[in-house]
Amino acid sequence: MPIARAARRATVRLGAVVLAGTLLAACGGPSDEASDGAGGKVTVTVDLFGSFGYKEAGLYAEYEKLNPGVTIKQTDTEDEADYWKSLQTRLAGGGGLADVQGIEVGRIASVTQQQADRFEDLRKYGADELKSQFAEAKWAAATASNGAVLGLGTDVGPEAMCYRSDLLRQAGLPTDRGELATKWSTWDGYLELGKKYKEKAPAKSAWIDSVGSLYSIMIGQEKERYYDASGKLIWETNPALKTAWDTSVEAARSGLSAKLDQWSPQWNQAFAAGSFATIPCPAWMLGYIKGQAGDAGKGKWDIAALPGGAGNWGGSYLAVPKAAKNKKEAYELVKWLTAPEQQAKLFQKQGNFPSSTGAIDQVADATDPYFNGAPIGRIFGEAAKAAPVQVLGIHDQNVAQQITNALSEVERKGTAPDKAWSNARKGVANTIG
Repeated sequence: MPIARAARRATVRLGAVVLAGTLLAACGGPSDEASDGAGGKVTVTVDLFGSFGYKEAGLYAEYEKLNPGVTIKQTDTEDEADYWKSLQTRLAGGGGLADVQGIEVGRIASVTQQQADRFEDLRKYGADELKSQFAEAKWAAATASNGAVLGLGTDVGPEAMCYRSDLLRQAGLPTDRGELATKWSTWDGYLELGKKYKEKAPAKSAWIDSVGSLYSIMIGQEKERYYDASGKLIWETNPALKTAWDTSVEAARSGLSAKLDQWSPQWNQAFAAGSFATIPCPAWMLGYIKGQAGDAGKGKWDIAALPGGAGNWGGSYLAVPKAAKNKKEAYELVKWLTAPEQQAKLFQKQGNFPSSTGAIDQVADATDPYFNGAPIGRIFGEAAKAAPVQVLGIHDQNVAQQITNALSEVERKGTAPDKAWSNARKGVANTIG
């Protein structure tokens, strides 16, 4: 997903998610330290960005209990861009790599197209038998042209719209999630409702947090974004991208944005302060909202279907480098963490929506009391099933970051859209050559 800053997974304690039925029982940073294989003991190292939630959900402790002698040691980098840069350095040198490395979905094409020789083909450990467990698009994205399976999918980012029902009520707007979904069934409708909100908005409250989040969620609804299926870079001529750009520019120039940098301290504080009424939210953002808005936000937030149709923003993979010290043990851990049972548990405790089809079925009836009892299993499940199979390119993250930087210029500095677009073009050229 996605913007390069993957603090989207910031570590937070989440409120309970209510699941109808009982989940199935579980099936049986980089370090230069050598794992201790004596006496059947092994330390499996895991290097991730942000927080995937495994430790917080108790999955590591459960795996260690199920597998005596195995210890899991995790390192974590908050910002995905920093993590990726460091990973590239270590892959080039062949040292300092963990047994398991996290890969953001916006980087997976780089792995399959440019770095396949640096990661284990998980088929040699039996991964090809797991294909039916995953959504087709999730599996295909981590499969190289020669059929090598280079990672197993963790979560996905089906999209919805989160909103503050109390703020909408104060502005005289409807608060029912079904009625809102109808009124903002299109992005034009969403902006029109935002303009009405602005007329009677509570003091110091905007319609949306930033136009960058609006752009990111809109482009997540498209099959082709920055590259076409042949691998050609098309972002400058892609009409869908231009539509997302123009809509975001209109939101900025209409004064609908709170002008907040996502993941900044000011943005974090705004969730509790009521600085914006709506925010496009992939499933993984629910936990972030809970963590920032706190107990006082319970019942004030709600969730409705997204304008413009289904989309996806985010998701990750777990991969095993060829330089890993404990490859077989690493694969067994990856297999277990990404199994339907564990993905369902992670959604229950951390809010990460599963990429496993079996887990999606298990959470279909989930509701969330924090979000006014919203049927999150149904809302995000329907979005996940309807989201397009996206074409992923090797520089998706780089291009996305330059575009959102340019939109921030329009939003913050009043830069003319044509000038900002030109700046984005220069930024992409300087970044990817």
